[in-house]
Amino acid sequence: MFSFFHFMFFFRLISRLPLWVLYLFSDLLYLIARYVIRYRKKVIDENLTHAFPDKSPKEIKDIRNKFYRNFTDAFIAETIKLLTISEEEFRRRFVIVNQQDLDQPVNNGVSSLMMAGHIFNWEWGVVGSNLYSKVPVETVYLKVNNPFFNNLMKTIRTRFGGYVTEKKEFRRGMLTLGRDPRIVLLGSDQRPPSSENRYQREFLNRPAVFFEGAEFLSKKKNLVVHYGKMIKIKRGHYRYEYVPLASPPYDSDKPHSITDRFCEMLEENIKEQPDMYLWSHKRWKL
Repeated sequence: MFSFFHFMFFFRLISRLPLWVLYLFSDLLYLIARYVIRYRKKVIDENLTHAFPDKSPKEIKDIRNKFYRNFTDAFIAETIKLLTISEEEFRRRFVIVNQQDLDQPVNNGVSSLMMAGHIFNWEWGVVGSNLYSKVPVETVYLKVNNPFFNNLMKTIRTRFGGYVTEKKEFRRGMLTLGRDPRIVLLGSDQRPPSSENRYQREFLNRPAVFFEGAEFLSKKKNLVVHYGKMIKIKRGHYRYEYVPLASPPYDSDKPHSITDRFCEMLEENIKEQPDMYLWSHKRWKL
């Protein structure tokens, strides 16, 4: 019977292949996703049509097909490659701008927050933040039901340091932000379950719900907040820029101001490269 270690050995073995070889596997699965199984085509087209009402059916189709390419590249080639990629190769392929803006508050004894969306390749964003930062980095994540893939993603995300904390565990330990300053990475465009406290607002022309962990933390602890802007330069090469989103004092801020600004910045990021967002997710299900 195969154990976690057997499967991990298998993935590591594949990961040692050059990225150009992994892209060949991605090319094959791209063709299958696009032409054979037409992976979540109805969901993708519905999401794109609402998000870009001014685009023609041909333009929507073009975005969808480019999305399939980014999707298979990210999950089949680039994320798997993170298991064994060298620091030198990763730095050559992934550049972060303004890392010092997140590091500086921590050096001064205050935690800082970075909010990001599911723009490809967000897993490289997590690994890159750990590599480039000179202070502790904590990534908050939602637990995957499959134990193997949950452990696999934890291993990948800590490839160059840092640590990951499941969302429920983070809630119990977030009061330590003052005692143990660090950078906290939050994926802030995930759809909260109905059991959670949720904030509803328009997002890409449709009502959507959002977690407000960053809103609560930043205003409670007077933390500086940045947005992680992902730009794809070319295949296998990315630029990640930390853009100021909010900073204290927050006394005069309206409710939901930080979440609203995040949504605006995420929309701008998506519109620059619309094929880079995770359109296959049922994001707008209330």
